[in-house]
Amino acid sequence: MDTQPVTLRTLAEQLGLHVSTVSRVLHAKPDEQLRAASEATVARIRTLADELGYRPNPHATSLRTRRSNLVGVLVPRLSDIVLATIYEGIEEAAAEHGLSTFVTNTRDIPAAQRARTEMVLARRVDGMIFGDAYVDGRFLDEVAAPGRAVRAGQPPRRAARVGHLRRPTRAAGSPPSTLLARGHRSVAVIAGEPYASTGIDRTAGFVDTYQRRRAADPARAHPALPVRRARRPARRRGAARAGRRPTAIFAVNDFAAIGALGAARDLGLLAGTDLAVVGFNDTPLAAELPIALTTVRSPMHEMGRRRDGAAGQADPGRRGGRERLRPELMVRASSGADLPHPTPAPAADPHPGSPYR
Repeated sequence: MDTQPVTLRTLAEQLGLHVSTVSRVLHAKPDEQLRAASEATVARIRTLADELGYRPNPHATSLRTRRSNLVGVLVPRLSDIVLATIYEGIEEAAAEHGLSTFVTNTRDIPAAQRARTEMVLARRVDGMIFGDAYVDGRFLDEVAAPGRAVRAGQPPRRAARVGHLRRPTRAAGSPPSTLLARGHRSVAVIAGEPYASTGIDRTAGFVDTYQRRRAADPARAHPALPVRRARRPARRRGAARAGRRPTAIFAVNDFAAIGALGAARDLGLLAGTDLAVVGFNDTPLAAELPIALTTVRSPMHEMGRRRDGAAGQADPGRRGGRERLRPELMVRASSGADLPHPTPAPAADPHPGSPYR
């Protein structure tokens, strides 16, 4: 059996064509218009390549073009369905542009992130996408080099970003406006990990907006319990005290919100009746729970597509620029009915927010 690999020169000699013509045909991107050969010639080249089992040599291509057509993606863990969905969008867009992607998990550990970054850079990638919470501008400045695009899902100083509106909690139909309109004045926030920028921003947006709108409400004559930040689901001891128990909970992701639903159940509280619960991301499970979860739908798959588009299509030497995708509040049973005699919230927010992930 002939074990010699089929090369471009092998194909060119059998077809009586110049090797450069064969190369341009077989290395063209899926959406690229071929002008170097007629349709008949293109068909001949591809037919013979299939018959002989030709496979491109990515290392040789990289040496010739000085591009690897690889995009490295760093995430804390792909077991997170949100990150997995975003990565699916990245991979889908990459394939459409003739790029390949690979992903590595950092577990949100700075030392692991640096080690994985060095591993990715050793692959001579054309671009990198960071989905970690531990990302800052100084680290990205160290990573970035001339000719390489670096894109991040968090807010560094100079890298391009794709994300949600920064504070969707200030828009009409947002979690604060919905809970305020239903009479909730004592609300807890499950803020997530203290280092995660998404949780920090969502918490800040919710708390700031809730306090501003409540303070601007002239119908409220008596002070109410303040919005409280909580780093874990409601604790039984505090939640069991009816006088101190919040009437609503906003969680910065659906998994924390589902934990709050479980904690409420263990305390004998019925979500949607005794306690309103709102999450963030609208994961597939949210609408299928026994008590469907009210949550902010984030366009996770589209975020992945746009991020890869930024890394694959942007000028590698140019940095900066932002693209924002609008989330949408999905109102379901967990946010419940109005409290008795609710105090109406203002119709519009006098302090429009700035965009965030």
